[in-house]
Amino acid sequence: MKCAKILVLLAMVMAMALAITISAAEASRDESFLGNKEGSEVADSSEISSSEDEAPISLRGTNRFLPQKYRAKMTCNNYPRVCHIRGSPGPDCCKKKCVNVLIDRLNCGMCGKKCKYPEICCKGRCVNPLSDRRHCGSCSNKCNKGSFCVYGMCSYA
Repeated sequence: MKCAKILVLLAMVMAMALAITISAAEASRDESFLGNKEGSEVADSSEISSSEDEAPISLRGTNRFLPQKYRAKMTCNNYPRVCHIRGSPGPDCCKKKCVNVLIDRLNCGMCGKKCKYPEICCKGRCVNPLSDRRHCGSCSNKCNKGSFCVYGMCSYA
């Protein structure tokens, strides 16, 4: 009888240790899913979900062994359609960010193609608005026939 009590007590201790181990593993898995580990990248402001939208997690009334439900951040590398919603910066996905390759200086025409310092991106091409007659001062601002683009203005002199 005494041996049975010891076995039951040992089984309860083992079950509690197993439950604690499982909950710790779930917590570390959830942290790695959200990217909260040390040395991970900081979330960009261009991502759709933000921590301001989420309610603070409270342990009151919940069991600490049950995993908490986290809301995954939607980036365009996993969900390409997120770039097509209203309010998105552009329909193309470059390095986990939604961009418009027709006007973005850092991704002009294709991802990673950067325009030089004085250039801007017009219709997917890098142009110099200070001297280009077809894009004088801004995109698609054409100078009249016979005039030149100087310092971003048509017929400056």
